[in-house]
Amino acid sequence: SVQQGSVMDTRLAPGSSSSFRIPPASLQAIPYAMLLALVPAYELLLVPLTRRLTGTRSGITPLQRIGVGLCLVALSMASAAAVERRRRDAAVSSGSGGVHQLSVLWLVPQFFVFGVSELFTNVGLMEFFYKQAATAGAMQMQAFFMAFFYCSFSFGFFLSSVLVSLVNRVTARGGRRGWLGDNDLNKDRLDLFYWMLAALSVLNFFCYLLCARWYNSGAGGSE
Repeated sequence: SVQQGSVMDTRLAPGSSSSFRIPPASLQAIPYAMLLALVPAYELLLVPLTRRLTGTRSGITPLQRIGVGLCLVALSMASAAAVERRRRDAAVSSGSGGVHQLSVLWLVPQFFVFGVSELFTNVGLMEFFYKQAATAGAMQMQAFFMAFFYCSFSFGFFLSSVLVSLVNRVTARGGRRGWLGDNDLNKDRLDLFYWMLAALSVLNFFCYLLCARWYNSGAGGSE
């Protein structure tokens, strides 16, 4: 996404003569800003509202929160794919002059949705682990669950690199150009890669539903 933003119009007001430019890397801060802003709003507004509807003390159960977050990840990837397709079409149609550069602000919605998904997924995961540690009756289990929580992020970052390499290798077979092989977004097909991530996110969501249902059947439906 940083490389994507670097080939877009980074002016704060597209078409203006202002010298101020939005650093593309700064867009990565949007999900974390969303977390800071939405966590208090979630606890103060959404939890009391959903508590009245569901009768659950936390509004919705931790597993339901995780499910909502995983569903929103798929929407975020679909938004990213649609924006990249629009950006690429505009860049290709304008040629090397880049006259019809899309504004970098078009990337904001995908980061916004991703930030909301992080809110549900991360909060749900931490609440779930804390409840499991309390059920186990051991503080050591709480430390183990938290370590497992952060290790999952590291494992995800590693797998993302493997996925990029694998996609390049598969899509470059038969003398074709790989989706991400040229390091030139106007020649690459980042939009197709995002659609693939959206499809994988949907698959991951349904796999999660099966696991959550299996867990609830064993736990008596408490989550």
